[in-house]
Amino acid sequence: MTESPPIEDYALLGDTTTAALVSRSGSLDWLCAPRFDSPACFAALLGGPEHGRWLIAPAAAPRAVRRRYRAGTLVLETEFETGEGAVRLIDFMHCPPRDEGVDVVRIVQGVRGTVPMRMEMTMRFDYGRIVPWVRREEGGLRAVAGPESLRLRAPVELENKDFATQARFSIASGQRAAFALSWGPSYRPLPEAPDAERALESTDAWWRKWSRRYAGEGPWRDAVLRSLLTLKALTYAPTGGIVAAPTTSLPERLGGDRNWDYRFCWLRDAAFTLDVLLTSGYRDEARAWRDWLLRAVAGRPEQLQVMYGIAGERRLQEMELDWLPGYARSAPVRIGNGAHGQLQLDAYGSIMDMMHVARKHKVDYDHEAWRVERVLLDALESRWCEPDASIWEVRGKPRQFTYSKVLAWVAFDRAVKAVETHGLQGPVDHWRKLRDTVHRDVCEHGYDASRKAFVQSYGSSALDASLLMITKLGFLPASDPRVASTVEAIKRELMPDGLVLRYLQHDDAVDGLAPGEGAFLPCSFWLADNLAMMGRRDEARELFERLLALRNDVGLLAEEYDARAGRQLGNFPQALSHIALINTAGILARS
Repeated sequence: MTESPPIEDYALLGDTTTAALVSRSGSLDWLCAPRFDSPACFAALLGGPEHGRWLIAPAAAPRAVRRRYRAGTLVLETEFETGEGAVRLIDFMHCPPRDEGVDVVRIVQGVRGTVPMRMEMTMRFDYGRIVPWVRREEGGLRAVAGPESLRLRAPVELENKDFATQARFSIASGQRAAFALSWGPSYRPLPEAPDAERALESTDAWWRKWSRRYAGEGPWRDAVLRSLLTLKALTYAPTGGIVAAPTTSLPERLGGDRNWDYRFCWLRDAAFTLDVLLTSGYRDEARAWRDWLLRAVAGRPEQLQVMYGIAGERRLQEMELDWLPGYARSAPVRIGNGAHGQLQLDAYGSIMDMMHVARKHKVDYDHEAWRVERVLLDALESRWCEPDASIWEVRGKPRQFTYSKVLAWVAFDRAVKAVETHGLQGPVDHWRKLRDTVHRDVCEHGYDASRKAFVQSYGSSALDASLLMITKLGFLPASDPRVASTVEAIKRELMPDGLVLRYLQHDDAVDGLAPGEGAFLPCSFWLADNLAMMGRRDEARELFERLLALRNDVGLLAEEYDARAGRQLGNFPQALSHIALINTAGILARS
């Protein structure tokens, strides 16, 4: 197995049904089709070239590589400088996508001189395990394995060797050679490959039209728009669901076992996502996301999950793929996510907060939604005192996590506001009493006066960066001395390298796993938010600018960052990191 490229070496392609990752070397190493949560047909990211990849690159190692997205789009341009000249590789997924299909187009353009090129493709299915039946067709190849099919259209002569396909060709200045790969069900005729140049023109126009809806200005406009484009690419258009990331099992510690499948939709991200979409002018996407949530949570309130599949699926059973060694030998590789079956009480507050945000922004209201909210409130009233797994989805013993109790307060607070501000009907006096009861409980049991900080769980002295949300959620004002002292404690104890850890992992007592992970980027943005709300704008801006500098060369962020190794960690790109970036930029612009 070859050494894994750094996570930040990858760029994202997307068509709002699934996504692909392309490295700086020109290797497409990850593609699940036709949906984010489908088995991968290119899985080199988690195994190596033998598990499926598609490389187009100069035959000799380039002297320099530069890449960028075309402004306002997800059309990627990578320029390779070689001793013979320069060549540009234009990569994109055709937008809008066709029904039950995925098209990846790669155009090689000669810029200067004549550059010898190579194309190498290893087609695999079922996360790199299945070698397909490959046969030649006019103008290319077709690969079939069970229900899946790939068709490659290529303008050069192809050679098959050792269950892989390769080609050698040259590109002179001014020449263009287009390659197109199409996925489709094997039991249906595959459509003809798209005309590459027309597909490029239409895809470019599609993304630019979408980007023009963002009217924001200010010093961080480009960073915010790139984050919005990333969120759009992580949207599953048929349902409105937004995945946390398009990948699975990219590690939170290299060589470790904190490797999770993030190709699902988390309720706790809902309000954050809705708010950034609405404040950025994307009401259609916000409405679709709200409607996805209402469909997903339908059912008995005690069966509420913290995450669902992209169409609202509930069964997300976790399993390990033992034939894949994992990114940088980080095993196991997991698909599915066992946390879907945990009790995470913050899910109730997340839903209520999302609906509150929707009402605040006057999103078209469905009166059935209020009925759903009231049923959830009734269930929470009888459950909020229970221990749970909370925001970090710990796999150790359930605890009375302070964050979960704060979110219980959020749920009852938003119910009160629904009556007081928006005129909805409900037992508001009862909800006020519940809200006050939860608030007193958190302040009595979740705050450690000797530590001068809110703590991770009742009876614990451990700090937890999730409690940076206390002010952002309105539980206490930024001027409260308990907030200020909690922020100072987190800065003092959870920032060993200038970025925020979720909590200290001395052993596996909390989450049941071996300790060690990178700094959690959303928490670092949350700290900047707190500093700004406390009037410490210069400190907030300095931290924000440092976080912006951690993005890769095309503006993308993973979930975590290893400051000592200087590299990104975790699934990539991470929606919550980009949501937090957008939020912090907005808070700083207003402060």
